[in-house]
Amino acid sequence: MSGLTIDHGGAIAVDSDALRDVGRRIDGVASRYEDVRSAIMRAYRAILDAPGFSAQVDTVELWAAWQRVARLHEECQETASSTLLMADAYEYVELRAEAEMLSQTDPSTAQRLMRRADRLAASDERVSEMAHELIARWQATRFEGLTGNIVTPDLYDRVFEAMAMTGVLSGLGKVHPGETLKGTADAVSVAPVKTSSPKGAPSGMAGAFARMPTTAGAQVAVEKYSFADGSTKFVAYLKGTQGIGWGGKEPWDLKSNFELYGEEESASYQATLDALRAAGAEAGDEVDVVAHSQSGMIAAHLSMESEFDVQVQLTAGSPVEPTLDDDQTIIQVIHPDDPVPALRGGGSPEGTGSADSAVISTQGNPFDTIEDLLVDAHHLDTYIETAKRADDLSDPRIEAMDEFWRELDTAEVIERTEYHAERVG
Repeated sequence: MSGLTIDHGGAIAVDSDALRDVGRRIDGVASRYEDVRSAIMRAYRAILDAPGFSAQVDTVELWAAWQRVARLHEECQETASSTLLMADAYEYVELRAEAEMLSQTDPSTAQRLMRRADRLAASDERVSEMAHELIARWQATRFEGLTGNIVTPDLYDRVFEAMAMTGVLSGLGKVHPGETLKGTADAVSVAPVKTSSPKGAPSGMAGAFARMPTTAGAQVAVEKYSFADGSTKFVAYLKGTQGIGWGGKEPWDLKSNFELYGEEESASYQATLDALRAAGAEAGDEVDVVAHSQSGMIAAHLSMESEFDVQVQLTAGSPVEPTLDDDQTIIQVIHPDDPVPALRGGGSPEGTGSADSAVISTQGNPFDTIEDLLVDAHHLDTYIETAKRADDLSDPRIEAMDEFWRELDTAEVIERTEYHAERVG
């Protein structure tokens, strides 16, 4: 659909191993064309060598066929070579980025990765050149659409640019391996305010975002899925910022925003942990997360440092990008004209998560309107509209998410509880 893109995020368009496999397959096709080209040439010579036979066969057309196959062979060889070179460049970017992230927490692994990257660069001087071009192109385009609205005051552009540069210069927009929340969260109390039994799981991403708590004052909803084999899974739905105060009763406020972005414990993070435990989630249980805005930061730390096993997270307008393992999937829905995800600093060159992970991006409000003064591109309703568009697309990563919802839908019992949290003391 026009205006909506789905990729892995950062400068890396596809998995380097998958791209390398494509290159080898194309090279295999080139070999088949070479076989055909050789067969045509043998036939051509045999016809010319047989007295009178050339009068019975159109040798001009046969020669033209040989030339066409020869061109196809050459094009396949060039495509295969270019594809394999691009795979090396992608892997080079991935290795260097991972080494940089691990340099503080695991120096020996970081050095090993750098040696692998150096070997790739030494194999072909074009590898590092292409890698630098990839990163430069990504850096030049990662904030496209954030500024330039002819309706909103120029002050907005300056503020939005400052938010983007905060993510770039501080490095806080990327949660690196080993980085955990520090300090002690404000004391909170968490209480259930509504229970229900949904008839099924969400049917897609838009449906998942629409399952945010609806009870007044509730910030967290937890659904417990119980399956016939006795296993259970949990899905947490976490609202975004609910107040602009600082340290009042509302945990999802500006104070928690600043604390989480600065990698400090927040009342909202603690309230989420308490709500999950109250819903019956225990250490090691699978807890998947649907989160908007501030809660994207909560989802990041749940997946990277909590006692729970976060396999899937779906975020809208999150100000950070986590560093996930290859078996964890994250779908990040981003509006380039929303300044909050700009705090990610554009994300990271290598992206994050499993091969099924994706960044879904489109303008939240493609037209310059007065509503932009209210930053409507960040509103959950706007993100739900984008999710609806993405749900209708034919993309393997969207199809993988569809399968995730279908698996949840096989649960025999679904118990949903909405929780209200507030600071105490």
